[in-house]
Amino acid sequence: MTDSTKRSVLAGLIGAGIQASRTPALHEHEGDAQGIRYLYRLIDLDTLGLDLAALPDLLSAAERMGFTGLNITFPAKQAVIPLLDALSEEARGIGAVNTVVLEDGKRVGHNTDALGFAEGFRRGLPGVARRHVVQMGAGGAGAAVAHALLTEGVERLSIFEVDPARAQGLVDNLSATFGKARVELGHDLPAAMSQADGLVNTTPVGMAKLPGTPLPIELLRADLWVAEIIYFPLETELLRHARAIGCATLDGGTMAVFQAVKAFELFAGVHADAERMQAHFLSM
Repeated sequence: MTDSTKRSVLAGLIGAGIQASRTPALHEHEGDAQGIRYLYRLIDLDTLGLDLAALPDLLSAAERMGFTGLNITFPAKQAVIPLLDALSEEARGIGAVNTVVLEDGKRVGHNTDALGFAEGFRRGLPGVARRHVVQMGAGGAGAAVAHALLTEGVERLSIFEVDPARAQGLVDNLSATFGKARVELGHDLPAAMSQADGLVNTTPVGMAKLPGTPLPIELLRADLWVAEIIYFPLETELLRHARAIGCATLDGGTMAVFQAVKAFELFAGVHADAERMQAHFLSM
């Protein structure tokens, strides 16, 4: 296939504080390996001095410039939904979108985060206890992770969130799918942590631009497993403390890779080599 006849993809990532994202390199490297002319651009709200009010204009601009699709990250995974023409069944069930395919004048929202987290969970924490899990955060990523945890057999999920209304909305949504007995709005964090088998952080606390931990580290204990979805840095302060006391841990790298695998397939229309993408991620 000559350069002039190569399949081409123009994709981008909309989010805030995303300069350290490895997503562009993951997509472009896989595109190169498959002989696809693949260009992936960062659309960083912080760098551009924009906020969520700019989302409608950004989507319109992407359409006009011939983008194949867009990935969507914090803080826009839920705000983007009213701007779309259709949602995949998974995105509708989760109530959050991280991938928008632009095709034939339509904007179709998908969610590959749940699949990405579930794959990482199965690979990184096989066989861990799932009776009771505490989740920090109920935003777009939190909605996907909660969906994945319940699908993967967590019996009881307690969700803690600084915005009670948002948390209640997620709990109601999950209850409709999985049953009220399996998910609850958390109120007493120390009590919940004392009973929990696992902890998952889906908040942005711990990112390079927002250092710290989402809860007091004194609530950690050695027999707890701890999972992160943040991958820059790959070792957050939470994971560092958890590993220091002997917790089983899962970083955000596998979720990052496997959500990108599915997004690549949606954009390029061909299967991605997941092992190759994971190897490239680890090499960065």
